[in-house]
Amino acid sequence: MKAAVFKEVGQPLSIETVADPVPAASELVMKVAYCGICGTDLHATREGLTTACCGQILGHEFVGEIAEVGREAVGDWKVGDRVCALPFIGCGKCVACATGQFFQCTNKKVSGVDDQGGFADYVTSGCRETILLPDELDLETAALVEPLAVSLHAVRVAGLKAGQRVLVMGAGPIGLTVALWAKFFGARDVVVSELADTRAALARKMGATHVIKPDLTAGSAGLLEQFSDLTGGAPDIIFECVGAPGLLQQCMEIAPYGGKIIPVGVCEQPDSVMPFLGLIKELNVQFAIAYTKDDFETSIAMLAEKRIDISPMITDVIALDDLPGVFEALRTPSHQCKVLAKID
Repeated sequence: MKAAVFKEVGQPLSIETVADPVPAASELVMKVAYCGICGTDLHATREGLTTACCGQILGHEFVGEIAEVGREAVGDWKVGDRVCALPFIGCGKCVACATGQFFQCTNKKVSGVDDQGGFADYVTSGCRETILLPDELDLETAALVEPLAVSLHAVRVAGLKAGQRVLVMGAGPIGLTVALWAKFFGARDVVVSELADTRAALARKMGATHVIKPDLTAGSAGLLEQFSDLTGGAPDIIFECVGAPGLLQQCMEIAPYGGKIIPVGVCEQPDSVMPFLGLIKELNVQFAIAYTKDDFETSIAMLAEKRIDISPMITDVIALDDLPGVFEALRTPSHQCKVLAKID
């Protein structure tokens, strides 16, 4: 099969012919239709905590059709079924697997990380982690279920209540979908802070009631002033969706007494905060990562029922052969938001 393979840091992905995947007894093989490019994929191709190994096929936001069913796969799976899958293949025996919390399985494989991913003609998925797509949902739209599930999980972790004020820092794919879900669940104000004009415009289409451009010289005080002028008070919940050093401290400075901070952005560098500030404000800081199977299923249902619209996020659909060049271009911020590789 054809695949985009990571070779080494500093080099573009390489389009190569590699062996087709062979499913374990309880696994499925999916013919990939689309696979989204995620910031995590970019992180994996540079020096850092999550640098991929040579020969790794990246990509964990994939959808397609079942091409092969393992002989012990649980479920009524058929070749040709339209599916998406959580990019984890758990052991199937632990409590986490039994409750659909596959990320917590200590014996899992992760597609695109330590198992081959979706930037290829075919990819393996777990029979328990794979979800049948409703006929009403097209595959291109379904390719965004994974980032939608990340954000839904973050909003659920926050315990967001109708009528609350929300600040979302960053309007990348995760920040945009956090704004979408926050508005969906009844937040009174959903204010997105974003420097880039193109992403600010997207935020307005994705649920933000207000978009503000932070004044970097004014810091947290300036951002809080902008937020309060628009909403009449401080944010009840702050979602940090950038992952840059210094932003967690800024969130602590902005948050009111008893406020909640949800770091969702991936920060791979050491960072510093003033714990005393969190202490005297009795702040709640709850990190959020990944998702459960229910987060996937809820995202699929809301898309199929057209209760949410994520189409503004898809800015580019490219061919697999074009992936290496586009992948490198995404290292420099531009108009692009979510780029999908269409696998023919």
